[in-house]
Amino acid sequence: MFLGLCSFSRLVLWFAAFRKLLGHHGLASYKFLWCLCLLAVMSLPRQVWTLPYKIGVVGPWACDSLFSKALPEVAARLAIERINRDPSFDLSYSFEYVILNEDCQTSRAFSSFISHHQMASGFIGPTNPGYCEAASLLGNSWDKGIFSWSCVNYELDNKNSYPTFSRILPSPIRVLVTVMKYFQWAHAGVISSDEDIWVHTANRVASALRSHGLPVGVVLTTGQDSQSIRKALQRIHQADRIRIIIMCMHSALIGGETQMHLLECAHDLKMTDGTYVFVPYDALLYSLPYKHTPYQVLRNNPKLREAYDAVLTITVESQEKTFYQAFTEAAVRGEIPEKLEFDQVSPLFGTIYNSIYFIAKAMNNAMKENGQAGAASLVQHSRNMQFYGFNQLIRTDSNGNGISEYVILDTNWKEWELHSTYTVDMETELLRFGGTPIHFPGGRPPRADAKCWFAEGKICHGGIDPAFAMMVCLTLLIALLSINGFAYFIRRRINKIQLIKGPNRILLTLEDVMFINPHFGSKRGSRASVSFQITSEVQSGRSPRLSFSSGSLTPATYENSNIAIYEGDWVWLKKLPPGDFGDVKSIKSSASDVFEMMKDLHHENINPLLGFFYDSGMFAIVTEFCSRGSLEDILTNQDVKLDWMFKSSLLLDLIKGMKYLHHREFVHGRLKSRNCVVDGRFVLKVTDYGFNDILEMLRLSEEESSVEELLWTAPELLRVPRGSRLGSFAGDVYSFAIIMQEVMVRGTPFCMMDLPAQEIINRLKKPPPVYRPVVPPEHAPPECLQLMKQCWAEAAEQRPTFDEIFNQFKTFNKGKKTNIIDSMLRMLEQYSSNLEDLIRERTEELEIEKQKTEKLLTQMLPPSVAESLKKGCTVEPESFDLVTLYFSDIVGFTTISAMSEPIEVVDLLNDLYTLFDAIIGSHDVYKVETIGDAYMVASGLPKRNGSRHAAEIANMSLDILSSVGTFKMRHMPEVPVRIRIGLHSGPVVAGVVGLTMPRYCLFGDTVNTASRMESTGLRQRHRGDILADWEKRLHKAASCAPTSGQSWVGPWPATSGDCSLPKKKSRKAVGEKQAIRSKGLQDLNLLLVRQWKSSLQFNKLFYLGKKL
Repeated sequence: MFLGLCSFSRLVLWFAAFRKLLGHHGLASYKFLWCLCLLAVMSLPRQVWTLPYKIGVVGPWACDSLFSKALPEVAARLAIERINRDPSFDLSYSFEYVILNEDCQTSRAFSSFISHHQMASGFIGPTNPGYCEAASLLGNSWDKGIFSWSCVNYELDNKNSYPTFSRILPSPIRVLVTVMKYFQWAHAGVISSDEDIWVHTANRVASALRSHGLPVGVVLTTGQDSQSIRKALQRIHQADRIRIIIMCMHSALIGGETQMHLLECAHDLKMTDGTYVFVPYDALLYSLPYKHTPYQVLRNNPKLREAYDAVLTITVESQEKTFYQAFTEAAVRGEIPEKLEFDQVSPLFGTIYNSIYFIAKAMNNAMKENGQAGAASLVQHSRNMQFYGFNQLIRTDSNGNGISEYVILDTNWKEWELHSTYTVDMETELLRFGGTPIHFPGGRPPRADAKCWFAEGKICHGGIDPAFAMMVCLTLLIALLSINGFAYFIRRRINKIQLIKGPNRILLTLEDVMFINPHFGSKRGSRASVSFQITSEVQSGRSPRLSFSSGSLTPATYENSNIAIYEGDWVWLKKLPPGDFGDVKSIKSSASDVFEMMKDLHHENINPLLGFFYDSGMFAIVTEFCSRGSLEDILTNQDVKLDWMFKSSLLLDLIKGMKYLHHREFVHGRLKSRNCVVDGRFVLKVTDYGFNDILEMLRLSEEESSVEELLWTAPELLRVPRGSRLGSFAGDVYSFAIIMQEVMVRGTPFCMMDLPAQEIINRLKKPPPVYRPVVPPEHAPPECLQLMKQCWAEAAEQRPTFDEIFNQFKTFNKGKKTNIIDSMLRMLEQYSSNLEDLIRERTEELEIEKQKTEKLLTQMLPPSVAESLKKGCTVEPESFDLVTLYFSDIVGFTTISAMSEPIEVVDLLNDLYTLFDAIIGSHDVYKVETIGDAYMVASGLPKRNGSRHAAEIANMSLDILSSVGTFKMRHMPEVPVRIRIGLHSGPVVAGVVGLTMPRYCLFGDTVNTASRMESTGLRQRHRGDILADWEKRLHKAASCAPTSGQSWVGPWPATSGDCSLPKKKSRKAVGEKQAIRSKGLQDLNLLLVRQWKSSLQFNKLFYLGKKL
C-alpha cells in the first residue's frame, strides 16, 4: 500500500511538470498528457495497485527434520511467484505468504494457532489433526478460510457447521476405507511413533474407522527402541483377527527411522509373511515418486527390502511427471535455489504448493463471479475445480473437497523400486486394475473378513442376536451399577467410622499423642539432634542406638516440638502450612483418597505413615521416628566413617524405596537427602512422600521455599510454574542423582561448583551448556558415576526408571547384598584363607540348591510329610476330627473342550488355576490336587487351625467366585467361564499313597459329600454344609455356662463335652459372665457370637444366626 501511495504521488508530480511545460498549447496537449499518465499506471507492477492476500502455511516445521525437509517457505514462494505472474488470475489481489510454526504438543499447538489470528487472511493447515475442529470453528468466527490436507473428522465436510473449511485432498480415511472395502479387510490396528502429532493422528484415524463400523483392535504408540517396538508388535499379534496395520509415522522411504525399525522388527517376528498388510499413513498426504525412482534405503538394507514386500503404499497419483522431475525442472529454470537436491526434499513440498494454488484458484473464481473474497465465498467457489498442480491433477467435487486419484504402489523383496498396481478413483470410490498384480508374501493376500462389515444397514454381531446381546448388556449394566452403588455406600460408611474411631483410625488428636522434648543437642525436636550418639558407638564397634531415661524427657506442646509418643512409640510429625482445614468431614471429602493410598504403603524402605494429626488448627503427617536422623545428618557428621560399601547400602535402600513408590504410581516430588531417614539398624527409609498431594487436596499454599531447597529439583520442573510442587517420575530420578552426588563426595548439592544457589538455579533453567555437579572419579566406581550421569540427563525421557537403576546397581555388586552387616563381615573375611572362601562358596551353592529342592518338595507335599519322607520315615495316616473341604469344577467344560484345541484347553486350565493358586495364598488353606477341571482345597489340615477352617474356606470361596467373574479365556474371550462350588465340613483321614510319585490323599465320607455338593450345585453358586458343627458347638457352649468367678477366654468349647476353662481370665469376659447370669441362655449365644465376630466375616455370622 505504501508503494502504491508513493507511485501515485509521483504521477501527480509528473502531471504538474508536464502541465507547466506544455503551458497553453491547447486541448491536444492535455490529451497527450492523459495518455502518458495512463501508460505510466499500466506499467506499474501488479503489487502496487492490487490488494494483498496473505496465506499462512501452518505446520510443525521445526518439530523434526523430516517436516522441515518439506521446505514450506520455498514451496510457498514458488507458488506465489507463479500465481502473481499468471495472467489468467484476477488482477484485484496479489498473494503473499507467511510460514507459521505449529507447536509440537497438540495442547500448545492450538493456542499458538490462536495467536496467528492477525497474521494471515487464510490458513493452509493445520497439519496436526488433533485440533482441526476447533481451528475450523475459529476460522468461521474470524471469516478466514481453513484449507487442510490432513484433517480426518468427517463432520468437517458439513458445510452448514463448518462453512469456511475445505479439503485440498480427499479425506485419508475415505481412501483407506475404499481400499479396505475392495480387499475385504475390516479388522485394523493402528500404531504410531511417540511424537505428539502422530499420536493424535493415530487416535483420530482409529475413531474415524470405528465411525464407519470397522473394528479397530488396538491403537498403540511406540518409540524407536527395539524393545518398545517389539512389545507393540506382540500386542498386535495377540489381538484378534487384525488384517491391516496402519503406521502413523514418517515413511521409511523418506527417512523415517521409526518405521524402518518397525518393519525390521516385524520381519524378525515373522509378521511380514503375508498375515498382515502394513500401510504407511503419511504417504496419503502427498505424491510419493515411483516411476523409475530407485530408493537407496531399500537397496542398502536387505532386511527392510524383504519386509517392504508386506507394505502397500497408497499415495497421490503423479500423472506425467514425478515429484522429483518437477522439482528438478523448477531448479533448472532458476525458480528454486540450485543448492537444493531433489532427493533431500520431502514430497510434502508439492502438497504445500498445490494448497496455495488451490486458494488462488478459488479466489479467482470468486472474484470473477461476484467480486467477493470472504472465507465462505472462497470455499463455495472451490467446488468443481480442476487444475494441474506441482506434478499432479487437482480436482474437487460439488462440495469443494478434493477427489484426486490415488495409486497403490507395491514392490517385492528383490526390487528397490515401486510400481503401480491399482488406481483408486475417489470420485467413484472404486479401484481400477493397473496391469501389474500385487505381490503378497506367501502368494496370497491376508484372509478377507465378512462382507457385512462394509454393507450398509447391516450389523456384524458374530452369531449373537443383537436384541439378546443388548438385553444382556443392559442387565449387566444395571447389576453393576447396583453393586457399585451398594459398595460405595458401604465404603463411605466404613471410611467415616475408620476416620476417627477404631484401631485403624486415620486422624489423631491430642488425646492420642503426647508431645515431648528430649533433652539433648542444641536443636530441640530436630532429626539432627537425636543422632548425637552415632559417632562414639560406630567407632567403638557397637550397634548404635538411643537410650533415654525417664528424666531426660519433658512434656512439650505441638507448637515447639515435632516429636511425640503415640501408643508407646516415638513418632515424628511433619507439620503442614497453616490454613483453613474446616471440620473432619471437609478434610475427608477432599483428601481421603490420598490418605488411604499413603496408609496402604508398606515397605521396609518406606517410612510408614501412622496417621494424620489434626487438632487445635494444626495438621501434621505422623510417621515413625528414626533415631539416626536423616541421610543429610549422617553425611555432614565427619566423625562417622563411611566406606563405599556403607554408601552403596544406603543408596540401594533409597533405590528400593523409590522403586516401590513408583510401582504404586506415587510421585514423591520432594526427594532430598533430608527426606531420607535412617533407623537404628542403619536402614534408610524414604519419608515426606505424598506431601505435595496433600497440599493440593487441602488447597493449601506452601510457604515460599528457599533457593537451596530447589537444588534437588529437575530443570524441566524449575522452568514450569509450580513445577517443583507437582513433581514427576523423571524428576524423582533427577533428585536421586543429586543425592548420589551428595553421598559420593559427602557434601551438599553442587558443593564443588563454588557458586551461590541462585546462580546455579539460573544456569539449570537456561541451558546450554548443561550445568551439573562435577564428581572426581576417585569418589566412586566408574559405573556408578555413569549411572549418576544417566539419571540427571537433560531430557527427561532419557533418564532410566528406578527398575532399571535397581538392576544396574545390583550388577555393580555382582548380586551381593549391600548392607552394613555384610560390610563388617567383609572386613573380617579379608583375614580368611582362600580355602575358607572356597568352602563357603560351595556351601552357599549347596544351600541354595537344597532350598530349591525343599521348596519344590513342599509345593508337592505338606511340609510335615515332606520332612518325614526326607528322613526316610514312613508317613503314618493321620485322622482329623473336623476340616472343611472345597470342590469346584468348570460348568460346561466338556462343551468348551469339544470346541477348543487341546493346547487351548491346557492354556485355559493353566490360566484359571494359576488365578486360583494366587488367591489361596492369602488364606489358611491347603491345595490338595487338581484333576482335569476339578479343583480341591482343604482347611484344617495338614496344619490344624482350630475352628477357623470354615471361615478360611468360605472367604477363599468368595474370592475365587469373585475372580471368576472377570476371567476371560484367551481363545474365546466372549464366552464367560462359570464354576460350581461345593463345601462341606467333617472328619477325614489323610495319608501318603505310593512310593513312586507319592501323593497326599484324603479319605472319608466328607470328601464324597463335598464332591457331591459340587457336582449337584448350580453355576456361580456355593453349595455346602459347613455350619452343622458350629451349631453343635454353640449348643455345647450354652450347656457349659461358666459358674461364679469363671470366664471364657479363647476358642469355642469343643464338641467332645469338655467344659474346662482356660487358666487366663479377662476383665471383658468376666463382665460378660455377669450378663450371662442376668439374661439367661439366649443372651449367652449372642455374647458368644459377638466375642467371635473378629474371627468370621459378617456374611457367615449372618447365616449362622439365621440357622440357630
